[in-house]
Amino acid sequence: MLMNLILIMPSILFFMGLLTFIMNRKHLLSMLLSLEYIVLSLFFLLFMYLNMMNFSNFFCMMFLTFSVCEGALGLSILVSMIRTHGNDYFQSFNILQC
Repeated sequence: MLMNLILIMPSILFFMGLLTFIMNRKHLLSMLLSLEYIVLSLFFLLFMYLNMMNFSNFFCMMFLTFSVCEGALGLSILVSMIRTHGNDYFQSFNILQC
C-alpha cells in the first residue's frame, strides 16, 4: 500500500505540471517554470523508484545534470527573446520569421 502511494504521488505531480504547461501558454517564463516543475516531479519519481529497487543513485545525478542544462538553455532562449522582441509573449512575434 505504501509503495503504491509513493509511486502515485509523483505521478499526480507530473500530470498537474503537464496540465499547467498546457494551460499557461501565454508567457515563455510561465512555460519554463512549469517545465521545471515537471522535471522535478520526474526526478522525485525516479528517486523513489530507484530507492525502492535498491539501485544506485548515479542515474539520478546524471538526470539532475541534464535538467540543469535544460534550464540554462531555456533561460538563454528567454533572455535572447526579451532582447530581440522586448517581452516574452508568444503572440507578439512570428516563429517562422528569421
